[in-house]
Parts: sequence; C-alpha cells; structure tokens
Amino acid sequence: MGVMETAKLRRAAAGKAATAAPASLPLGQILEGDCIAAMRSLPPASIDCIFADPPYNLQLGGDLNRPDGSEVDAVTDEWDRFDSFAAYDAFTKAWLMEARRVLKPDGALWVIGSYHNIYRVGAALQDAGFWILNDIVWRKTNPMPNFKGTRFTNAHETLIWASMGEKARYHFNYRAMKTLNDELQMRSDWVLPICSGGERLKEDGRKAHPTQKPESLLYRVLLATTEKGDVVLDPFFGTGTTGAVAKRLGRQWIGCEREAGYRALAYKRIADQLPLDESALTTMQSKKSAPRVAFGALVETGLIAPGTKVFDKKRRWSAIVRADGSLELEGSGGKQAGSIHGLGKDLQDAPSCNGWTFWHYEAGGEIHPIDAARELYRLASED
Repeated sequence: MGVMETAKLRRAAAGKAATAAPASLPLGQILEGDCIAAMRSLPPASIDCIFADPPYNLQLGGDLNRPDGSEVDAVTDEWDRFDSFAAYDAFTKAWLMEARRVLKPDGALWVIGSYHNIYRVGAALQDAGFWILNDIVWRKTNPMPNFKGTRFTNAHETLIWASMGEKARYHFNYRAMKTLNDELQMRSDWVLPICSGGERLKEDGRKAHPTQKPESLLYRVLLATTEKGDVVLDPFFGTGTTGAVAKRLGRQWIGCEREAGYRALAYKRIADQLPLDESALTTMQSKKSAPRVAFGALVETGLIAPGTKVFDKKRRWSAIVRADGSLELEGSGGKQAGSIHGLGKDLQDAPSCNGWTFWHYEAGGEIHPIDAARELYRLASED
C-alpha cells in the first residue's frame, strides 16, 4: 500500500473516532427540569465542551425605566433570583460538580457572566479543580445605556475558558482563530454586537429571552475549542443559541432547560438552522495538528527526487538529496551529511534548525522552501 493510501486510511479512522459519541447520550435533545438533576442523567466523561450561561443573580431592586418613562425589558424572571449569595454559591458549586463529572479529561468549560456573578463563579470553578486558560472580555458594540446616569455604562461581559486541570490536555484551534482574525493572533478582547435585529427572538413584540446571546459569540467559542462531531452541552439552554450554532458547525449538542416556553422556541429555532456543508467546515490547521509528513515521503513520491540540489536562502551552502532522505553537503565527499534538520543545524553551528524552511529547491524557474513540497504532498493525499 502506498504512502498516500495509508494517509487516507489514517485520516478516515481519525474522522470516525472524532465523530463517535456514546449511544446513550441524548444528542439533539433538551433535558427538562433542573440542570443539576438533568446532568446527573448523563454518563461520566462523555462531553467534549460545556458552554454555560448561568443565572447572573442580578439583584435588581424594582423596575428600571428609561428617561421617557418606558420600562426597560430587563432580567426580572424568577430563575434569576436567589435568596442570598450563599444560596447562589451553593447552586454554582453543585452544577460545576456535575459539569466536572461529565466532561472528558481533555474537555473545555466555558462560563459567561457579568460583574454580578462572574467573580464568584470563577472562584468556585477554581475550587472545583478547573484551570483557567483565559478570561475573555466580550466588548459589546451596542450596549444598553445606563439610563439612571449613576454608573459607567456596562459595555462588556466576561467569559472564562477553563480546562479540567493545570496539566490537562485541551483543544485550541489556534490557526483557525488566526485566520478568522485576518492573520493576526486572536486576542482576549472580542468586539461583537449584542443579539438584536432578526436574530433576536420575540413574542408579542417583547424579547423572548432577556439574555439571549449572539450567535457570533458561540460561533467563535465552538470554532476555537471543539472539532466536528464533538458533543457540546449547555446546562442553561434558554432559546438554543448553543444548539443552533453547534448544528451549523457540525457539532452534536445537548441542552438543559427547565422553562417549557424556552424549550419550544429552541427546538423550532434549531430545526430551521441549516448545517454548513463539508467543505465549508474545513478549517486552517496548525502545523502541529496537520498530519505529520517525513521528508523521506517527499523523496519516495518524487516530489523532491534523489539527486535534487537544495540550498539555503542565501546560497551559502548547497546539498544533494540522497535516496534515504538524508542530505550530503555538496563538495564534502560524503563527510558532512545528515537529516534536513541535523545538517542545517551543524552548518550554522546552531542549537537547532527547522530544515523545512531552511532548505530551498528550484522548480519551474522559481525558488521554494522544501516546506512547499510538503504542502503539495498533503494536498495530494487529500484527493
């Protein structure tokens, strides 16, 4: 069997493994009732990612009105009320304990909140053993004004991204995030609009849910830290933003929601969501996550044939490619030879060398790093 056929089989096997999920999981379902009890019905270590938008415990005292006297449609629902900070802390610890039980060892936890609750949640998740990887500031381009004029306008919310522990493995699609951000590293301050316009679900002219999150926010979260086929759990499902984005991105989803009205809206919303086709789901891979290719594979397939002359960019040194994929320094009579990395390191008297970018070859009258041939190999392997 050839190198390319072997690569195809390995990728196919990896794809099946990535999309496999325990048969007992209620995929594509919204579990009714209290989220803690609902999560207890899930098998341990079965979830790849949790996105949690828990009650903020806003502690609002009385109605909030605009200067013209009209009432602000704020969070006054019973599900956001707790008798005390101690009661809220106990609730937080309970759902975090279940979240930790159902997450896989390399799973991700995302929690979003405002200044009312995020610091208490952050401390609780650290106490539970989670390890904070980033705090993300979601800066809203169109925040609600401070109508009373007594404080700064609350123009951001905070997301915490955490792994299962300090030394736990986790997924981060760095290359996809950099591509999404016009080839700049994605920063921890995200400028995104709040949910409004046609995306905002309404009933009788009023917001169906007071804290509906924009799909752009969930899109970035899931694209950054999950893969196609991964199972995403949202313990506070609301009107289903997580489920809608998960479906679009080819992820599996499970929700927990105690309010029947929200469940009905979520199911309808997700049913109307169209998943992206296979080609659109492909993202840029980092060098680390891309399939490993040995230089010898390029020699075997003739992309860089034995006898090819390679050289550094400044043409200080040139070498000949040998049949086994090693390089022999031209004119050394075989006394200086080694791998693409080893010979480059020795010639520069350096502690290390990335041979893929150090050595170049000529093709069609143009100069290319040998890494370009590796990319051609990968593309051919995907056909």
